[in-house]
Amino acid sequence: MAPRASRQSAAAAKPRALVTGASSGIGAAFARRLARDGRELILVARTLDRLEELATELRERDGHTVTVVAADLTKPAELHKVEEQVASDTALDLLVNNAGFGTIGRFATLDPDREEEEVRLNVIALQRLTRAALPGMVERKRGGIINVSSMAGLQPGPCNATYSATKAFVNSFTEALHEELRGTGFQQRAGIDTSDLPAFAWMSAEAVVDASLAGLGRGDVVLVPGFGNRVLAAVAGSAPRPLVRRILGIAGNRIAK
Repeated sequence: MAPRASRQSAAAAKPRALVTGASSGIGAAFARRLARDGRELILVARTLDRLEELATELRERDGHTVTVVAADLTKPAELHKVEEQVASDTALDLLVNNAGFGTIGRFATLDPDREEEEVRLNVIALQRLTRAALPGMVERKRGGIINVSSMAGLQPGPCNATYSATKAFVNSFTEALHEELRGTGFQQRAGIDTSDLPAFAWMSAEAVVDASLAGLGRGDVVLVPGFGNRVLAAVAGSAPRPLVRRILGIAGNRIAK
């Protein structure tokens, strides 16, 4: 793990956000938007050169402190170092758990080690970083956590089984913690990543970020951004589960072939 850039003292620091999976996609979009909004940043991802490139862009554009942390969150030792940083940062007021990946194929044919890594990143890293951030945020009565989920977590995903299951965990975990934290002045929510949807329902990373931050401000617990996505979610939620499972199974098997 390689931290870069100086850090201000907690007393002088501006509000700070930590974004995982920040080197591309929704994570990079979060970083750009949060820097534009005036937050200092801690950017976490595996690829150091991409992080440095983004950090340089944000420092030059917005003039804020940007700390770069190259870490593979599927590895316990590297995850624990990021946890320690999260837990000790008294200026941290937003954690964006965005890092994650998915696999496609019939589960019996997939690499079991890769499937375990998927669970470690999508579930364990998110869970442990949330646990690291919560005590300080609750004590300060200030802060928020955005857990980036997926439409895949709203129903079973044949040929996408592990990914769908991990995102179902994210949704349930976030809603449960929201109730535990009710009345503490703390907000937590799950933002649904719609990047794996059909073209007619697709939203840009920037649109997902804007909707997620607006939802955080309103105190939403689970947000599905975009009208088309909300329609899809409603249809999937109201249709008989065996029918949804069967339709998704047919689609998944076609993709896996």
